[in-house]
Amino acid sequence: MTPPRACAVAAFPPPSTAGEMAEEEPRRRIPLVPENLLKKRKAYQAIKATQAKQALLNKRKHQKGKQIQFKRLEAFVRDSWRRHRDDIRLRRMEQRPGQMPVPQEHKLAFVVRIVDIKGVSRRVRRVIELLRLRKNFTGTFVKLTPLSLKMLRIVEPYVAWGHPNLKSVRELILKRGQAKIKKKRMPLTDNMLIEEHLGNYGIICLEDLIHEIYSAGKYFKQVTNFLWPFHLSVARHASRNKVGFLKEMGKPGCRGEAINQLIRQLN
Repeated sequence: MTPPRACAVAAFPPPSTAGEMAEEEPRRRIPLVPENLLKKRKAYQAIKATQAKQALLNKRKHQKGKQIQFKRLEAFVRDSWRRHRDDIRLRRMEQRPGQMPVPQEHKLAFVVRIVDIKGVSRRVRRVIELLRLRKNFTGTFVKLTPLSLKMLRIVEPYVAWGHPNLKSVRELILKRGQAKIKKKRMPLTDNMLIEEHLGNYGIICLEDLIHEIYSAGKYFKQVTNFLWPFHLSVARHASRNKVGFLKEMGKPGCRGEAINQLIRQLN
């Protein structure tokens, strides 16, 4: 029995690729960088990263508080002139204390701040805060007494005040009346809110509240503290023609019965 023959298999070379067929390109050599230059680059990148982090922290710090404000030289001159004028006026009031008699027929006054108080004296600013007139075109009701008349004389160049009638009091409370409850503003839309906070004084509805303010009754202070200061509306053309608008507003000071016209203009 003869052994099986071994089949011869022809070995063919693998197909050549395009890269092998093309001429071999010379390998690119990476340029060498000196070690000292690499150290300088690394240190510079670390410094820039530290500066960027510090700039971000400074930006957040400024955003938490008040923004940086720049004042012009004219602002310092105006503030100094106002402070000097207030000091002279208040000194003359103390030297010549001409007390205004409390009008018997009027017990109530409505005070509106119509002039900016930047740069005024500390005493004037304190009286403005006591009257709760922290913004322009805000108003409050004040019971006329010798002390309140003295306070009105101190802030007279910055406020307009007069004697409102019943119609003006009613319109102000019904349209812009808001209660101050836990340092928050609440609209007077329900008598239950009034009864809850003023029921101990016998005031259970809006009509009782209006009557207590207009008559300057026994619980006038509690009612005015319950109400938020009235934020009056300003005409749209005021921002475009501020000088003309202030001329329409008139000069600050006592206006008597003419305060009703100002209330209707701003209400």
